[in-house]
Amino acid sequence: MMNHEMFAGLGLVWFLLVGAIFVIPLWRICQRIGYAGPLGLLILVPFVNIALIYFIAFGPWKPTESKN
Repeated sequence: MMNHEMFAGLGLVWFLLVGAIFVIPLWRICQRIGYAGPLGLLILVPFVNIALIYFIAFGPWKPTESKN
């Protein structure tokens, strides 16, 4: 029989990996459009993540300074 504790550890690693794949880009997007980066953590909350995507897509973007 397989050890269930091994799968629990693997699940944690998988959760952290998938979380990083989604949180890091959303963190950067929020910063680039003028909002706080930690707003990207909301992508991990069910149903709130959908609202966050719609807010980013259709909400007002704060003007940013160009780096020319």
